[in-house]
Amino acid sequence: MNKQQLAAKIWESANQMRSKIEANEYKDYILGFIFYKYLSDQLVQFVTKEGMTPEDIKALNEEDADTVKYIQDNLGYFIAYDNLFATWVDPAFDFDESNVRDALSAFSRLISPTYKKLFEGIFTTLETGLSKLGESAGKRTKAISDLLHLIKSIPMNGKQGYDVLGYIYEYLIEKFAANAGKKAGEFYTPHEVSVLMSHIIAHELKHKDTIEIYDPTSGSGSLLINIGEAVEKYAKSKDSITYYAQELKANTYNLTRMNLIMRGIKASNIKTRNGDTLEDDWPYFDENDPQGTYHALYVDAVVSNPPYSQAWDPSFKDSDPRYSRFGLAPKTKADFAFLLHDLYHLKPDGIMTIVLPHGVLFRGGEEGEIRKQLIEQNHIDAIIGLPANIFFGTGIPTVILVLKQKRGSIDKPQNDVLIVDASKHFVKEGKNNKLQASDIKRIVDAVINRDSIEKFSQVVSKQTLRDNGYNLNIPRYVDSSPAAESWDLHATMLGGIPNSEIAQLHQYWQAFPQLHDALFVAKSAAYSELAIAKRDVNATITQHSQVIEFISAYNQAFDGINGNNSFDDYLNKTLIQGWQTVNRNQQEPELSTELFNRLAPIALIDKYQAYQYLNNQWQLISADLEMMQTEGFAVTKQVDPNIVVKKVKGKDTEVQDGWKGHIMPFDLVQQTYLSDDLAALAKQENRLVEIASSLEEILESLSEEDKEQDTVKESKDGFANAEVAKAAKAFLTEQKETKTKFSADSPEPEESYKAKIIKANKLIDEEKVLKKAAKEAQIALHLKTKTTIEELTDEQVNELLNLKWIAPLSLELAAMPSAVITQLTSKVQALADKYAVTYSQVANEIKTTEIELADMMGELTGNEFDLQGLAELTNLLKGV
Repeated sequence: MNKQQLAAKIWESANQMRSKIEANEYKDYILGFIFYKYLSDQLVQFVTKEGMTPEDIKALNEEDADTVKYIQDNLGYFIAYDNLFATWVDPAFDFDESNVRDALSAFSRLISPTYKKLFEGIFTTLETGLSKLGESAGKRTKAISDLLHLIKSIPMNGKQGYDVLGYIYEYLIEKFAANAGKKAGEFYTPHEVSVLMSHIIAHELKHKDTIEIYDPTSGSGSLLINIGEAVEKYAKSKDSITYYAQELKANTYNLTRMNLIMRGIKASNIKTRNGDTLEDDWPYFDENDPQGTYHALYVDAVVSNPPYSQAWDPSFKDSDPRYSRFGLAPKTKADFAFLLHDLYHLKPDGIMTIVLPHGVLFRGGEEGEIRKQLIEQNHIDAIIGLPANIFFGTGIPTVILVLKQKRGSIDKPQNDVLIVDASKHFVKEGKNNKLQASDIKRIVDAVINRDSIEKFSQVVSKQTLRDNGYNLNIPRYVDSSPAAESWDLHATMLGGIPNSEIAQLHQYWQAFPQLHDALFVAKSAAYSELAIAKRDVNATITQHSQVIEFISAYNQAFDGINGNNSFDDYLNKTLIQGWQTVNRNQQEPELSTELFNRLAPIALIDKYQAYQYLNNQWQLISADLEMMQTEGFAVTKQVDPNIVVKKVKGKDTEVQDGWKGHIMPFDLVQQTYLSDDLAALAKQENRLVEIASSLEEILESLSEEDKEQDTVKESKDGFANAEVAKAAKAFLTEQKETKTKFSADSPEPEESYKAKIIKANKLIDEEKVLKKAAKEAQIALHLKTKTTIEELTDEQVNELLNLKWIAPLSLELAAMPSAVITQLTSKVQALADKYAVTYSQVANEIKTTEIELADMMGELTGNEFDLQGLAELTNLLKGV
């Protein structure tokens, strides 16, 4: 299975296994064991590469001092054979809870002094939490054993290992965060927010050869890792990045270290601290590391998601160089204390991003003064308002602030601020809102290009900010709210369509200037009306020459007219023919650039929606490419057992249920190369559906009395097949014997109970035969598909990859112009409907109806009091 499937499987099992243990606690145990497996596997790989045989590895122990030191010098730690993860899951090994306790104790004892800072105490949370995995040693042994066997399938070798391990680690952290309630914010920044921040920073640092990045509230370390991955997309080496991290909570600090180490980052490039960022800053004078701790820390980028509105102690910090230029944050809200800490640690050309609650934009007092100083000293580069409810465990609206130590140049200083309101750009996912890839790209592009976009972003001058009292509340500068629908009084009373409302469709009239006059004719200076019948609106638009030209130009951009390659050909050449050389880290930006270039001259098309289609498909393509590049082209013709979980003797057990393609989906292969077999099976299945429907109709047509017969199940939801067969046989025998009443040409009346049972029996017999035949055909098709995949030619593989990777994207892109025209048609028709009936027409109709009703009431009779009441109502209706 691919890494997404493996991660989902591990999460599902782990979530069941944790039972009553809080998700926030259980994550420390499973992630701790994953990390221990990583260290064990790394040691085995290292000594194997050094020439050790499996027998030599089995002899690894603490007594061999030279070997222990050699491994420590190279890896930073030593693990004896009995303490290796692989030993624990060996069926021949008699595993016990004590093995883990002894191993973790030995690990702490055998850390190399050089690596002590990196590894010391890293398993403390796991070690102290083992007792929570069961009430007795036996239960704990079973719980730990189950965990070990769950994670043993995670690969941890080479580049693929880092990718898969890192993905699963992040996946589990996110899942545990989603289930951890308010505690989630302590250790996890949503992946999409992390990616957004990392893209902004990576673009700023793309020209640097070496990079130092720092997260003073590192949590799980995901922000740092995402920046590293984003920077790598600019062809940077992983070894050119140094990571600095500080975290207050010990268990979360351990997550940071584990996460960084497991990404294959060199130990010398990982600098971590467990401590209070606001109280214990760099330098911190560690005698064991004078070179790394005796100097102030200045980095290229700082990224952080600190705890929101945290209390802190500003006492005696007036002269602290982090705050002296700006002032001190109030003691009840440390938001600006974290921000100023981050800013202080930037190099002159450094950049920082920080997530904070909305309140930092407009709260007064000390925070207002700090905000003023940041604006006046030109540090704030951009403000990004995020959707509400985007973080796990809190619905607080948040913002990302982008700051720089110095902006612009001496010749051309930059003193404006870009304000982005992305609060309306998200999709709903479960209880939370989530940024899509297109939302992230839209934001990043706006920040990089410093674009002012209607209802999305605005570049605001320093003077405007001064005029607003340094209040940065986003709605003051960007109004992203949808326009409220207005009703024109003149048009409501007298008809016509206001020109002002037609003008609101200006983007369409700019693209199709002649279409406006084809649709509307002037009624007066300020009002128009349809120039055609309303029923002809769609035809007028779709058949207009400029609309036809628009669709043609769009198609030409992708079909490759005028000597250009088609987009499909480009994708085929890049991804399918060149699959071996695709750099999965850098390819997606190149694809999006090609897509945007083709869309550049085309009006009305939302290029970010097109990008979303591309990104959705890229996730699938990238996963397939990962397997092809790491396992070889042969995997495209590989078929794997389809493993499912079924109850066996009351216990969830993995069993094989047929086969599935490693890369090629069975249904795609069947549609492409086995269409006749598929159609024959579909015909049988369709007939089975028809039979089921006919039997349901017959059952529904039975009287309540007939439904009490033995031929109907007690539940009344179906026929009792055996009883139907018995009754039908009796009815047919009776019919045959009673020739005086029924001839062969005169069977039971069609609506009689007997006729219905005979008909039902025929259908049941047909259904039984057909079900067997369909099942056999299904099995035969399944096996034939397996053989077909295994015998594919390279040309057929390429054809299938095109159908799987490229064709779905092409279909989505091809539908975009039609969607634009459909939307325009809908808007024009809505405008025509809005004022089609005037208020005076409605009032006249009501008056006529009231008079007609009053006249009809004159024909009613009743007692004296009823008639008096009717007379008064009649007067009211007639307006007397």
